[in-house]
Amino acid sequence: MTITEKPRSSPAPLAEEPRRKQHAAPMSRTSRRRMIMVITYAVLAVGCVMYMVPFFWMLSTSLKTPDQVYEYPIKWFPNPIDWANFADIFTEAPFLTYTWNTIVLTVVGVAGSVISSACAAYGFARFRFRFREPLFFLMLSTMMVPIWVTVVPSYIIFSNIGWIDTYLPILVPAFFAAPFNTFLLRQFFLNIPLELDEAARIDGAGSVRIFLTIILPLSKPALMIVGLFAFLQYWNDYLGPLIFLQSQDKFPLSLGISNFVGAQSQNFPLMMAATLFSMLPCIALFAVAQKWFIQGVVVTGVKG
Repeated sequence: MTITEKPRSSPAPLAEEPRRKQHAAPMSRTSRRRMIMVITYAVLAVGCVMYMVPFFWMLSTSLKTPDQVYEYPIKWFPNPIDWANFADIFTEAPFLTYTWNTIVLTVVGVAGSVISSACAAYGFARFRFRFREPLFFLMLSTMMVPIWVTVVPSYIIFSNIGWIDTYLPILVPAFFAAPFNTFLLRQFFLNIPLELDEAARIDGAGSVRIFLTIILPLSKPALMIVGLFAFLQYWNDYLGPLIFLQSQDKFPLSLGISNFVGAQSQNFPLMMAATLFSMLPCIALFAVAQKWFIQGVVVTGVKG
């Protein structure tokens, strides 16, 4: 009887298997990273499209004639382009007056907000006085109070002193240090070394001179971010003018467009042209100050 031997498996593949795993592991990590990048960019692209489609729709509608608005299927690129819509908004409503009023409110409001917030932040960051921390937290706690709670008391107070239908109820509070702006500037001032203040005091500089010649020049990113936030707030402010203003010749763009939309309820090209006109300064400002905006957001939250 012959005994057949079973074929022996060669040991070579077993020896090569760990090597294959060693070479496969880096490839799997690389592919995983690529997959994460693809998913990330896909999500960002979808979010960008979702945010930009309404803007492109507004831009497209502002360049159409009234008949083109109701065409189906939708035409994103109007033909012919009706540039006259941007000129008609100035003949249908006093948009030059609205624009000038908005510029006045924005310039004075931004100046008051930046100056008052910087002064308050300098006091909280550099001066040592009793109850400094409790007062700072008390100021921050006012941000938790909804604006609707203070609307009626504010109107009663300003009505009793005769400020209704003037810009004073909107502009005077700007010179009383907004809590959020004060917090941002204080966080930045805390990052400036105290040795600079001490060196300046040895040379005979006082607190005001240190503030103007040392603190403010070193705080341009933070001041830019506060100015940008204040600009967006006062340029787009609707609630304040709606409550305190009554004369149409004092309306800003936000309130003027609201009345214009009510009068032109069926003329969508004019409505979109007026809205786009009011948005252009904000878009242009962000495009110019984007570097300062990002830098200010980063540097203002470094130290608590």
